[in-house]
Amino acid sequence: MNDDNLIALPTSETTESFSDALSDLIRRGARQIIAQAVEAELQDFLAEYRDRRDEQGRQVVVRNGYLPERTITTGVGEVEIHVPKVRDRSGSGIKFTSALLPPYLKRARSVEELLPWLYLKGVSTGDFHEALSSLLGTAAKGLSPATIGRLKAKWSAEHQTWQQRSLGQQRYVYIWADGIYFNIRAEERQCLLVIIGVTSKGHKELLGLESGYRESELSWKALLLRLKDQGLAQAPHLAIGDGALGFWKALPQVFPTTQKQRCWVHKTANVLNKLPKRQQPEAKRAIWEIYRAEGKTEANQAFNRFIATYQAKYPEATRCLAKDRDVLLTFFDFPAEHWAHIRTTNPIESTFATVRLRTDKTRGCVSKDTILALVFKLVESAQKSWLRIRGFKHLADVIEGVPFKDGCRADDTPDLTQMQDAA
Repeated sequence: MNDDNLIALPTSETTESFSDALSDLIRRGARQIIAQAVEAELQDFLAEYRDRRDEQGRQVVVRNGYLPERTITTGVGEVEIHVPKVRDRSGSGIKFTSALLPPYLKRARSVEELLPWLYLKGVSTGDFHEALSSLLGTAAKGLSPATIGRLKAKWSAEHQTWQQRSLGQQRYVYIWADGIYFNIRAEERQCLLVIIGVTSKGHKELLGLESGYRESELSWKALLLRLKDQGLAQAPHLAIGDGALGFWKALPQVFPTTQKQRCWVHKTANVLNKLPKRQQPEAKRAIWEIYRAEGKTEANQAFNRFIATYQAKYPEATRCLAKDRDVLLTFFDFPAEHWAHIRTTNPIESTFATVRLRTDKTRGCVSKDTILALVFKLVESAQKSWLRIRGFKHLADVIEGVPFKDGCRADDTPDLTQMQDAA
């Protein structure tokens, strides 16, 4: 037996009671199990980038220590965990995010909250009891496959009820939209259409979630019409999304007054993919100068500078950027405090980075009938920790139709410090 698998028992000479010692033993066992599972995740993640090298021949993505220790509360008490991190030498923003321990998971509130995570990680129904017993102790009793099946049916019913809720009393100022793809079984993928909205009080909420066909115009239109039928009478003032044409074609058919903002993260990735790797770091900095400018005039100057720099040698990259100039710069006409929130689809990306199905093992554990309900439960859990957007008091100005120029009220003296802080 390997010494790494041995856990020392306290002696009778210690001052701890037996029950405390046993709880400590279980917590340490849970900590070991979690560490082993996350380490396996990391190795799979590094394997994806093993063949990727920089100009010096070095591996681009390498292990780089651990994030600060944090604690999650389980049925056996608090368990300290260390999540490893990686270094991306290419500067393209590659990060390791544990799907088992997402950044916002602080407490295993109940068995039902942990089950979707285990299911999406590829733990088969028959293995739930063993996995949960390590974390929840007696709380995992009675979790037979039949019980798991009943819980999944319950989640589906809860999602259907949620889809029928009234939105008549709600007002959403901004919405983020994206299509998220999941691997279901071999050669089979499922697209889920996701909309997150910001209320008039600045709170982020899951607004829409349903299956779609490849982010088609028809699928997006059906989702937007459903929201309207649920009572969403007031059109959002701004929609943020990537380059999926289906959403942008459907939006004006349902909410014609909603302004459009293209996601800068997606656009940056699309432009860089049309450039040689050696050009990408400098091009990325040039793009950064556009959307981090203090105002639209400075942004357009940086925009023109990028086009002039790369157009001769890399026309595809400059065309990719130039064709969406107007909808990339829409955010300058909104409060500066909101810029960091509304120029990307990060609220969706950061949430779903932890629930996408990435491994072959997961395929076969999830079907089309269950994926929607599972994701709904995961996002429902995640949104409990979502924070208000910065400067939420300015949402009232947006609702009232107050004009903004370069992040400030058009009738106010520009506050450069305010804009710099927001950027």
